[in-house]
Amino acid sequence: MQKVLYQEVAERIEKLIQKGSLKLGDKLLSVRALSQEQGVSLSTAYQTYYYLESKGLIEAKPQSGYYVKFSTQHFPAMPSMAKETQVARPVSTSEMIEDVYQRLFQPGMINLAVGSPGIPFLPVAKLSKAAHYVIRKQPDKILQYEEVKGNANLRLQIARLSFNWGGAVGKDDVVITAGCVEALSLAIKAVTQPGDAVAIESPTYHAIFQIMESQGLKVVEIPCDPQHGIDLQFLENAITRFAIKACLFVPNFNNPIGSCMPDANKKKLVELLASKEIPLIEDDIYGELYFGTNRPRTCKSFDKKGMVIYCSSFSKSLAPGYRLGYTIAGKFTEKIIALKRMHVVSTNTLAQAVIAHFLEHGRYELHLRNLRKNLHSNWLKYMQVILASFPESAKISRPSGGFVIWIELNKQTDVWKIFNKALKQKIGFVPGEIFSASGKFSNCLRLSFGEPLTKAREDAIKQVGRMFHHP
Repeated sequence: MQKVLYQEVAERIEKLIQKGSLKLGDKLLSVRALSQEQGVSLSTAYQTYYYLESKGLIEAKPQSGYYVKFSTQHFPAMPSMAKETQVARPVSTSEMIEDVYQRLFQPGMINLAVGSPGIPFLPVAKLSKAAHYVIRKQPDKILQYEEVKGNANLRLQIARLSFNWGGAVGKDDVVITAGCVEALSLAIKAVTQPGDAVAIESPTYHAIFQIMESQGLKVVEIPCDPQHGIDLQFLENAITRFAIKACLFVPNFNNPIGSCMPDANKKKLVELLASKEIPLIEDDIYGELYFGTNRPRTCKSFDKKGMVIYCSSFSKSLAPGYRLGYTIAGKFTEKIIALKRMHVVSTNTLAQAVIAHFLEHGRYELHLRNLRKNLHSNWLKYMQVILASFPESAKISRPSGGFVIWIELNKQTDVWKIFNKALKQKIGFVPGEIFSASGKFSNCLRLSFGEPLTKAREDAIKQVGRMFHHP
């Protein structure tokens, strides 16, 4: 879809701010001068400034005009890369994770930890309309078990979506699951045996540790650059050193650090693992939530041998409560279908039909465009509050997609102590330690910017920042 004119003008101004050509406090052209210089209407000029203002980049001063308010030029240093792993270790994190999340979801909590988009960013009315349509048109079918692979129309729509990330798959290549975690769990079961070593990112999403622990696996944590993802050289050395049997990575906008592996590195990763016959499980749950102009490609798009098991879901982009995910498993498809039949039989029939109807009528792409714009604006707003509130020594990630921010404090900081202190004030965030199986990241935390920045959430961030100033 072609950008409207005001967005094109706004993006050029934003680039001037990012490159430092326009600095903090600089006054912008008046609305009339912008209109004349760019050859656009006054209405378009006003919309340009409203758009930049909504992203928190500029501000209007009464009787004076518009000024640059915020610039990414002034971001602090990026978080450190994790230390190298010395052993393949069994996983034992479930108790710690359960303890954190039981306390995070208390009544009255201002939760800066929730890893999903807020309701104001979701197409509630259109999804409700789709649900009413399905219930009215298919009252008998939605009460029955769906086939093990999943709703045929939904699988067709997902196959069409694969074009966005460089894929070309058919509906029979797709298996529907109850969220991405089930897709990952089935994939791990399909390619490993208890006691095997699996390579994962460090840090990585804590549910991955729970999957590994439940299946009796060891993990090898691969250091992850906060911008470019895993260290490929370390991985190549680790494959032989630790007898790695499978890899599970989140190449696009890793949770919690937000890294995005360059497409060239994805190609190298796929070729490396394929040469050694090692399956790659790719969690691409955040791939559609990019802030740039193009969607990053997937590892699956470079897969020529069927060794990449692609996993994703609609939980982070459309309907968290519907719990619908899917996998495109290449040569492992039949094994995953057999495992699904054995463990869960079928996935929610009504939810599949509703999402299929929503996708079929072209509503998903429009929703994603709005969601990406809202999340990007939200990130800039949250960053302004964080930078003004946390210690100057804090190192902060700069995600180019998704909705989580990773903050690293100095080595002496006890984040667990601040976590417990914040809970007493009914404020929740996620301590960094639960994103490692080896006790790393005890001086780090994750904040989510998936919810609109209300006054209450802004005050909560400021309060947490003050706690780190005076622990």
